[in-house]
Amino acid sequence: MHQNYPNPFNPTTTLQYDLPEDAQVRIMVYDLMGREVKTLVNSQQNAGFKSIIWDATNDLGQPVSAGMYLYRISAGNFHSIKKMILLK
Repeated sequence: MHQNYPNPFNPTTTLQYDLPEDAQVRIMVYDLMGREVKTLVNSQQNAGFKSIIWDATNDLGQPVSAGMYLYRISAGNFHSIKKMILLK
C-alpha cells in the first residue's frame, strides 16, 4: 500500500496498492474514533498495480468533515494502515 496523494487533500485523493497475487481485497476508511466511514474496495482482485480515488464521502454519499482519517487494506494475510488528512 502506497501513501495516498495528494495528502493533505481536497476534494479527492488517490490510493494505490500492488497485489503480488490474486486476493480478496478490502479497503476501508475510518475516522479517528475507529468508526467505519467508507468501504472503497471489497472484492476479489487479480494481481497487479491498482488505484482507487476517494471523494471524501461516506457510504451514504454524504461529504465527510475535515480532519484526519485512516485507511486500511486487507489482502489475504496482509494488513496495512495509513493516515490521510482532508482539508476544507
